[in-house]
Amino acid sequence: MINADRLWDRLMQLGSIGAQEAGGITRLSFTPEERAVKDRVAGFMKEAGLAVREDAAGNLIGRREGTNPQASVVLVGSHLDSVPNGGNFDGPLGVLSGVEALQTMNEQGIETEHPIEVIAFTDEEGARFGFGMIGSRGIAGLLRPEELEIRDEQGISIAEAMAASGLDPAHIGKAAREPGSVKAYIELHIEQGKVLESRNLAVGVASGVAGPLWLKFVLEGEAGHAGATPMSLRKDPLAAAAEIMLVIEREAAHQEITVGTVGKLQVFPGGVNIIPGRVEFTLDLRDVNIAIRDQVEQAILGEAEAICARRGVRLQVELLQRINPAVCSEDIQAAIRAACAAEGLETVTLPSGAGHDCMQLTGLCPVGMIFARSKDGISHNLAEYTSKEDCGRGAQVLYRTVLSLANGK
Repeated sequence: MINADRLWDRLMQLGSIGAQEAGGITRLSFTPEERAVKDRVAGFMKEAGLAVREDAAGNLIGRREGTNPQASVVLVGSHLDSVPNGGNFDGPLGVLSGVEALQTMNEQGIETEHPIEVIAFTDEEGARFGFGMIGSRGIAGLLRPEELEIRDEQGISIAEAMAASGLDPAHIGKAAREPGSVKAYIELHIEQGKVLESRNLAVGVASGVAGPLWLKFVLEGEAGHAGATPMSLRKDPLAAAAEIMLVIEREAAHQEITVGTVGKLQVFPGGVNIIPGRVEFTLDLRDVNIAIRDQVEQAILGEAEAICARRGVRLQVELLQRINPAVCSEDIQAAIRAACAAEGLETVTLPSGAGHDCMQLTGLCPVGMIFARSKDGISHNLAEYTSKEDCGRGAQVLYRTVLSLANGK
């Protein structure tokens, strides 16, 4: 029932905004590229017959009224920002599919009891400030004034960037939704993994979103001459770090879903012929089950302390962020499965290892996610791709799910 050609054409239009000569798309928050993509999508929302506005957090919102305008609203959407040199489907597919679903309802004269809003959240990725999900935190009432002082690499704070974009950071609280005002949030997103492709399935149902725990390990030993210091006398923090990294790999692999990633490593002073004196590395630890994640964390920290003590290396661990996992509503999962069945689509339930805006909304309303198949599981890369057919299938499942939620009890 949705117009897959129209959806695809709009996706391709967005692909030209923020396109880089080296390949990929860069659309960071509160930049001209973000403004341009918001304006283009606002135009699509108006074509769909939606009432368009932006809230105090810069979230772009298109609203379709229900027969009971006082009823709680069903939210559907995603984000429009990207990582540097990212892909064209991560985020925009969910926003544009939401617009397409509501435009289809308007074209077919379908009414719903609950109003529906398509939302493009501000800065989901966190690529500019190292602090993401700004828009969804704002809607959930979780964005604190002090967090607006976080700065990018140029020294510009979130508050300053907001002001330069015409927003008043002092009014950020106005973006928060009242308790009970939102019935549900549903999002279509590319899987960003290989499970659906490995099973030859077009769509999947999310059971939840793994919560990221970010830690920074700082190990200090003794720098020395690489040729003049016997192995038995060394206090090498890099050797200790390597041993800890193997512990991370082992402890995560013992669990069914847990993943642990060391994504950043710095060695000081960094000479070819110098035993390092200091090493810093990060850990990104994720699981849908917070108890299991915490159990793995404690196992890693316990062994890290033992390793450093044995090697005569000082250890300091800094917490960068701890975000709770988000469990998707069983009722919304059931609605998605019913939509898949109505479309004759076999599906599978799987967790999301990547973070999404719904993680900020679980205290506001039930949440759910639909996944569309990713070619080769690639994302955050110019090679990111989901076929026109799979985009259409995902959007059709989204359409049926939103219709069910907006008319159900």
